[in-house]
Amino acid sequence: MSVYLLVLAIAAAVTYLTTPLARRLAQRTGAVTAVRARDVHTIPTPRLGGVAMVAGLGAALVFASQTRFLQPVFSDSLPWAILACAVGICLLGVADDIWDLDWITKLIGQIVVAGVLAWQGVQLASLPIFGLTIGSFRLSLMVTVIVVVVAINAVNWVDGLDGLAAGVIAIGGSAFFIYTYVLTQNNNPTDYSNLATVLIAAVVGGCLGFLPHNFHPARIFMGDSGAMALGLTVAAAAIMVTSQIDPNVLEARQAIPAFVPIILPVAVLMLPLLDVGVTSLRRLLSGKSPFHADRTHLHHKLLDRGHSHRRAVAIMYVWTGVISFSAAALVWFPLQQVLIGAGIGAVLATIITVVPLPTPAFLKQRTAGPDHS
Repeated sequence: MSVYLLVLAIAAAVTYLTTPLARRLAQRTGAVTAVRARDVHTIPTPRLGGVAMVAGLGAALVFASQTRFLQPVFSDSLPWAILACAVGICLLGVADDIWDLDWITKLIGQIVVAGVLAWQGVQLASLPIFGLTIGSFRLSLMVTVIVVVVAINAVNWVDGLDGLAAGVIAIGGSAFFIYTYVLTQNNNPTDYSNLATVLIAAVVGGCLGFLPHNFHPARIFMGDSGAMALGLTVAAAAIMVTSQIDPNVLEARQAIPAFVPIILPVAVLMLPLLDVGVTSLRRLLSGKSPFHADRTHLHHKLLDRGHSHRRAVAIMYVWTGVISFSAAALVWFPLQQVLIGAGIGAVLATIITVVPLPTPAFLKQRTAGPDHS
């Protein structure tokens, strides 16, 4: 565990230290989010925070490759292929942050990078539900590309308030990290080094290192360069866990339900995925394109209910924690107990969502934050 935590700390430190450099780069290249009618921020703010986050990811992987415990993880080129794809999707985001690419160009770029990721070996070859396997290489490739592209856009769409995307992924990623660590340790007690655990530890570290710069009022946004890189790396970690760990072995040892390896990754991205689904449906019903930018995201609805900027972000944090940690708890507790705990958490989260309460001093709104979608 200590090695993984050190990987997390290195990613956090490098991201934190390089974010001011990314801010200067954004100012020099014109990668600044202007104030638009649908936005909630009030002053133009630099983006390109994703450049610092990917730098943190790269530094963490380089360090991990030099540790004895994690050397088996780096016995092939897969970790570096994932890092290369993260850099590639980050560069696509940089181009969008600077020149505002149209949605079809971004989508094509996302498909290409996701295809390269799948071609390099990160493929969803099986689903741990009723022993379902994807027998065809082409079908596996297609399913993987779809999953990765959906994850990329889910994180990108939820990046609409200061600290929202980074915090949501940090919280959900923490649950995912604990889950993969315990699951891998029980699956192979003699060698529980795992690439997915390394990857998600670095992702969480990058988010934590970026949050001090991004929490309301933000001095820099992560931009598409960060949101898309987060979506890709989380998807890569989820696919590796889903495909590599045999839940039937664990179920016999600890009575872990066989559906957990696929439910947990979905739980981590539940709010971003819900935002994509609800927002797209709402736009289609109103006769608009699902890619039409407006103020119909979940975080906009929270603001419309009278919640302050920081309180809206905190509510999204709470829901993410309830969903992701409830799924991760299945590693230790019976399903019935987890459902009871999740139900209590959901009731409390619902209360703070629908009932307007006095805003604590540390959550009071001072300025507004971003919307990138």
